Amino acid sequence: MAMSRSENMRRIRSKDTSPERTVRSIVHLLGFRFRLHREDLPGKPDLVFPSRKKLIFVNGCFWHGHGCPGVARKPKTNTEYWVKKIRDNKKRDVRNHRKLRILGWQILVIWECETEEDPERLRGRLLSFLR
Repeated sequence: MAMSRSENMRRIRSKDTSPERTVRSIVHLLGFRFRLHREDLPGKPDLVFPSRKKLIFVNGCFWHGHGCPGVARKPKTNTEYWVKKIRDNKKRDVRNHRKLRILGWQILVIWECETEEDPERLRGRLLSFLR
């Protein structure tokens, strides 16, 4: 039996995604320890480094409106809904990042496409941010 689009979209996770697990693995191998998904912080950051006052968000390119070639096109069905949804997600991200900066946190956003491209480059970005 074919799965409907809405059923398929419901199955997409917001935590423990493949890109997030990739980032967590690299950070762990670099020797850093972290907390996951702190619900008391705006936006529930994916990785939290309390002693360093640093956060990492691992964003899905489609859901957060990244301009990479893989998602630069608009959805073909229900376009109005998805354009609004992604626009609202981007606005919420900006608000959450602003609140976090006011609270003294430094933020790094890693895009899904970055976890699939050059592992050494990603490792370098993470190491540079966390030092």
